[in-house]
Amino acid sequence: MGKGDDSGGDVKVVGAEVGSDNSKFPLSFWEVTLASTVVLGFLFGLLAVYLTMPASDYSFLKLPRSLQDLRILRVHLEDYTSDYTAQVLLGYCMVYIFMQTFMIPGTVFMSLLAGSLFGVFKGVALVVFNATAGASSCFFLSKLIGRPLVFSLWPDKLQFFQNQVAKRREGLLNYMLFLRLTPTLPNTFINVASPIVDVPYRIFFLATSIGLIPAAYVTVRAGLVLGELRSLGDLYDFNSIATLFFIGVVSITPTLVSKSKS
Repeated sequence: MGKGDDSGGDVKVVGAEVGSDNSKFPLSFWEVTLASTVVLGFLFGLLAVYLTMPASDYSFLKLPRSLQDLRILRVHLEDYTSDYTAQVLLGYCMVYIFMQTFMIPGTVFMSLLAGSLFGVFKGVALVVFNATAGASSCFFLSKLIGRPLVFSLWPDKLQFFQNQVAKRREGLLNYMLFLRLTPTLPNTFINVASPIVDVPYRIFFLATSIGLIPAAYVTVRAGLVLGELRSLGDLYDFNSIATLFFIGVVSITPTLVSKSKS
């Protein structure tokens, strides 16, 4: 009884606090500028790709929903990547950022594609850049209009996240790194809920850009042997998951130590 009552109470308190600040526009000038730059960059990027690619049959272009779809897409894009590298790169970035911004499932296939087309080093850099840009876009979009969605879809997760953020303000970067490195909370939820529980954008940005590197490396590297993958479950074996958890625990250790000393 106590747990259920507390859950409802906490979420209502958050809602009340949010409501009290409605008279103030939720984004700062620089956040509006950054968000507008991303949107304009997205539109101009798609236009540039459309105008500079050769006339051809692009019926193969679709968001991959399976490894088979991904293999077909990879075969066709390999022919274009050598002659139209800039356009393929730009188109890839636009699609990845769009998917991240609007929480469209399937970015794991895009990460695999990066490894298959561009190799490990370029692939990891590409995935981390796009994942960070897309997560940032989602952060700003949620800050504007995402509150009702988060309250209705994830009230329990929101309560947990809010409580953890409130308790770990002094070591918030370490905690956000821990969340990015481990599957404690889904990345999509973190992107949408972070502005709701007042995670500062600079901390969100740093934790995202650094914390996604290990998982990006695992996925991009798997893209090199795309033909050998039988399912997405092959991406994360026990050693990979254990390694990510170990790095996550190391990232949050300084916070735990400082709390025990105080």
